[in-house]
Amino acid sequence: MKDGKLILENGEIFEGKIFGCIAEASGEVVFNTSLCGYQEILTDPSYYGQIVIMTYPLIGNYGTNNEDCESEKVQAKGLIVGSYEDEWSNFEGRQSLNDYLKKNNVTAIAGIDTRALTKMVRTQGSMRGIITGENISEKKLLQKVLNVPEISGANLVPFVTANENYIVSSENPKYKIAVYDFGIKKNILREFLKFDIELKVFKADCDYKEILDYKPDGIFFSNGPGDPAAVTYGIENAKNLIPSGVPVFGICLGHQLISLALGAQTYKLKFGHRGGNHPVKNHDINKIEITSQNHGFSVNEKTFDNPDIVITHTNLYDGTNEGIRHKKYPVMSVQYHPEASPGPNDSKYLFTEFMKIVSKN
Repeated sequence: MKDGKLILENGEIFEGKIFGCIAEASGEVVFNTSLCGYQEILTDPSYYGQIVIMTYPLIGNYGTNNEDCESEKVQAKGLIVGSYEDEWSNFEGRQSLNDYLKKNNVTAIAGIDTRALTKMVRTQGSMRGIITGENISEKKLLQKVLNVPEISGANLVPFVTANENYIVSSENPKYKIAVYDFGIKKNILREFLKFDIELKVFKADCDYKEILDYKPDGIFFSNGPGDPAAVTYGIENAKNLIPSGVPVFGICLGHQLISLALGAQTYKLKFGHRGGNHPVKNHDINKIEITSQNHGFSVNEKTFDNPDIVITHTNLYDGTNEGIRHKKYPVMSVQYHPEASPGPNDSKYLFTEFMKIVSKN
């Protein structure tokens, strides 16, 4: 490990030890409250452009493996941990987190007071930061941080979407689902493949006509990174697909794009929702779900100017919107991650609900 530091745009500096790739990392500094699942978090494309603080103090103790990746590489720009453990133990393990980060050219820093850092982010909001081992003045370091691009207004989807359209399928597919890839997690595909379906995954900027030419029985809008309002092509395609009558389902960024297409507005949360312990109320059945979340933007449900929009889910931490459905069209979407990985399985029923709509339709 090499001496290093984390500097935030408010001028605060935290000293620690750099591990993984010994280089510089910059991005929006956010925190995740999950107790485990660091490999799934690091490889989730929704974290593109961000440096992730793990609030759980001990990270690395179960190493990494070949099965728990949510994409083909580490998507987060950096990792911040309190205590890093290089001596790992796990029957599925293949290598240490340190070696895994080196292989993926990602920089991490340990020995940080993650409690103090997280409280600072909660109080002042998510902010830009840099992990570096460079020995330059604090003034120059701060200037470098202020030059890091902001997430607001950024369309980061082109960095994580598929290069080409592709198909994955169950053995005897009964239905066809068109999937918009804005940065899809592998576990979403795994959950869908539990049903008798063929999934055709389309690049994020594919025109809606190409989707309809596939003659799908359902359409899915995936999760992804960045500011939803900047993904204008996704919003326009949703506007054209919703009235088609083909069932539509969205998760996270997909939920935001569908909501924007239906006339709502989105806004940036102060510090976002990231973790596996967020309580959400399902208004349809009057029950609480403990959910997995990862988003920095939210839908302002008060901006819906359409009596056909039904608010289905609400976050019990802060009252923000977590889900909608449409009375006229077979459209449903949620802000959280029912596929989990990591996180609880309370909300996996949503895939079954959507497939029932597909079957009925």
